[in-house]
Amino acid sequence: MAVDWQTVSSLATGAGTLVLAVATFGSVRSGNRSARVAERALLAGMRPLLVQSLAGDPTHKALWSDRHTARIEGGRAVAESEGEVVYLAIGLRNVGSGIAVLHAWYPRTGIFGENSHAAPEEFRALTIDLYVPPGGTGYWESAIRSADDPALPAFTTALAEREPFAVDLLYGDQDGGQRTISRFVVLPAGDGGWYAQAARHWGVDRPAPRPS
Repeated sequence: MAVDWQTVSSLATGAGTLVLAVATFGSVRSGNRSARVAERALLAGMRPLLVQSLAGDPTHKALWSDRHTARIEGGRAVAESEGEVVYLAIGLRNVGSGIAVLHAWYPRTGIFGENSHAAPEEFRALTIDLYVPPGGTGYWESAIRSADDPALPAFTTALAEREPFAVDLLYGDQDGGQRTISRFVVLPAGDGGWYAQAARHWGVDRPAPRPS
């Protein structure tokens, strides 16, 4: 019985092509997986995470555009009302591995323990650049100045009556990515000052540290 070598050659070529395709597919998948692992490792090395500063951390001096100043001690916040302006500041510590670049903030009074936050576009953009180095300390500062600001009456009352309030901070890494929202609760201290406490973190560009 004659052997059709042309058919055998075609089948062998087809089988070889199939084996090469399978090997190429496996190599591409492995390469993509390695690239994703490398990307995650790179991002983790740039990821900031802000909490309140510690009691023994250095004191920072905040200076507002109208030359109002305040000293922010470790573990503390500043909440001062002068005229129709409310000045706010919080001492921060970056426990992440990347520099924290602060973008914006959102004021909260009343009930602020819910597991939700405002959309990033609703946050109030900072007018100065504030950074907190990895493993280091820094601060956030801003103010409520406009007489028709809807947050002004509630914050003025909270400061006068020594009631807790909260500030949500929006920040990210040095490339503007990995945005995170951290909620800081500000509580009255017995000496007339204010304590700060990080209460919750949400991931904007990635999953949150824990499920909702």
